[in-house]
Amino acid sequence: MKKMVSLAVLTALLAACADTTKPTGSEYGSDGFGEETLATETFNDTYLMAAAPRYYIGNAYKVEDVQYIPTEDYAYNQTGMAGIIPTELNGTKTSNGETYDMNQMVATSKTLPLPTIAKVTNLENGQSVVVRVNNRGPFVNTRIMDLSPTAAGKIGLTNQSKIQVQVMPEQSIAVKNATIGAGAQTQTAVEETTTVEQPAPAPTPVATSTGDYSVQVAAFYAEDSANALVQKMRPYGDATVVKEGDMFKVRIVNLDAPAARRVIDTLRSNEGMAPGLLKNGRWVNADSI
Repeated sequence: MKKMVSLAVLTALLAACADTTKPTGSEYGSDGFGEETLATETFNDTYLMAAAPRYYIGNAYKVEDVQYIPTEDYAYNQTGMAGIIPTELNGTKTSNGETYDMNQMVATSKTLPLPTIAKVTNLENGQSVVVRVNNRGPFVNTRIMDLSPTAAGKIGLTNQSKIQVQVMPEQSIAVKNATIGAGAQTQTAVEETTTVEQPAPAPTPVATSTGDYSVQVAAFYAEDSANALVQKMRPYGDATVVKEGDMFKVRIVNLDAPAARRVIDTLRSNEGMAPGLLKNGRWVNADSI
């Protein structure tokens, strides 16, 4: 009898141990691992990788005296604040002609090509999601990206959080090619080269240092980006990079008033830019001359 009781007790203890070590559904959900794994695998789904109505980069533009220069950057890896795209925008057209769907994994960017595929990580909790960047914005200088409510929910973003944005090169190139095709890509490159080498009308650079005016085209934290833009600005005048603090500023210098006026007007019409104007190193109204 004593042996039977002992055996029963032992069996009960083993069963209890087995029950306490078995993971439950709530335990998997609470650590967020399952959600993160699903989110990072969605980069190859049909919606994210679908061709867009057009592949859009766009010209440089200015919002509230801050200039942005859209460009292809497959090494893009930035941190900053992110918010949520307002629900009332659901169903509106995006900058590349898509229809914004708040239930999809989409996001906005001020400078990335549209569409671009990127991994977004909430640095407050480590959760990640893969999104399709298909619209411009947010036009608030404190944020680098806004996410759809669905994408934001996947990484626990309920208001604003610090995020890391990493472009996924292979997927971004694939969705670009799906949108424009290899032939269109080559044609676009040729058109861009022609525009750079044959701007019309291009102002004549002033050879001496007597010009009081400088036209500022853009400012960068990355010196390589500034140097690349300088090459594009050569036809417009004496383009150079001026380092001020942590910024590398691209300026066309040594201009008299008529030459500065021509540069400003041509950059506006040919490049879609909103250049600034300096006289003897001091900012003045670009339309004052």
